[in-house]
Amino acid sequence: MTTGTQQREPSAGSATETTGRPALAVADLDRLRAAVESALRSFLTEQRETLAAMAAELVPVADEVVAVAGGGKRLRPAFAYWGWRGFAAASGVARETDDAVLRAVAALELVHSSALVHDDVMDAAVTRRGRPATHVGFADRHDGHALDGDAAAFGVGAAILVGDLALVWSDELLRRSGISTDALARVRPVWDTMRTEVTAGQYLDLLRAAGGLPGPAGALKVARFKSAGYTVQRPLQLGAALACAGPAAMEVCSAVGLPLGEAFQLRDDVLGVFGDPSVTGKSVDDDLREGKRTLLVALTEEGTDDAGRRLLAGTLGNSAADPAELDGVRALMTRSGALARVEERIAEQTGQARAAIAGAPLADDARQALDALAVAATTRAA
Repeated sequence: MTTGTQQREPSAGSATETTGRPALAVADLDRLRAAVESALRSFLTEQRETLAAMAAELVPVADEVVAVAGGGKRLRPAFAYWGWRGFAAASGVARETDDAVLRAVAALELVHSSALVHDDVMDAAVTRRGRPATHVGFADRHDGHALDGDAAAFGVGAAILVGDLALVWSDELLRRSGISTDALARVRPVWDTMRTEVTAGQYLDLLRAAGGLPGPAGALKVARFKSAGYTVQRPLQLGAALACAGPAAMEVCSAVGLPLGEAFQLRDDVLGVFGDPSVTGKSVDDDLREGKRTLLVALTEEGTDDAGRRLLAGTLGNSAADPAELDGVRALMTRSGALARVEERIAEQTGQARAAIAGAPLADDARQALDALAVAATTRAA
């Protein structure tokens, strides 16, 4: 199901589109994506060979990490890269090589892959990026090979280990990226904080799903720690650390990254219910059937009447909910004003982040690139 809330991601055209939005071409995103994918492919090919030498039965595990890491928009590496480029000119410290930095920021994609696999287990998601979620795929493998025991439990266990392995490998890729020893020491505190936050955020999400952290404030707290920090703030700070930027630069990264990371997550929440499955690779019913307690849901509860709240209570988290009930919840989200309020917050937080970018002490090319990334992250259709 689609709505008028979706907007197409800016194209790689001129520096500014006719809409007045900055074109994504200034972020050099095609080159960055190609470099990140090349770094991941080289590293994961080597890791696959290592697992295959241990036991042929481990190859599907490596292949699953490859598959999960093989998609996505590569926004986290892009924010990190342009954070580095933006602050490097002013730092006065010898620059790391472009190739080494690109390999280092590619490690962010393995952190993201780990979070996706574990998140799908926690949410009992069925698909991810148009393919079976990891735990579903390994449950199918269990059945296909007529293994003993419970297929679903096998799938969940395998997915936990696949996610753990991606997180372990993220650390190894960062360490072997080729950045200097001094740069590696500078980025470690940011890296460690980021990985702690995303894990803690996953627990807060679990707690909220169980009735803890109620209301809009609870939803925003989960968004802050589960997604906002490791999507924009920490990648920007990682880039700033690579550039040997000081505490003031880290504060700039937070001023940009926290509101923009929240807006990114809120856009994700909207797409999870109102997006186009042919673009997102995910059913618009999954988030409702999984019972995700997003800001959109919290504001709907707040803005509706007793009948609306009964509809939400009976549908949200109900895996057997029929299409009419799910469409009824979508209509309720619109009618209650919740969808409009989320869209307003996305616009406000994006505007705040763009203003921080405009005033930041960045190289001009980085300023333009980060502004384009901010728009792309919050107006995307997938």
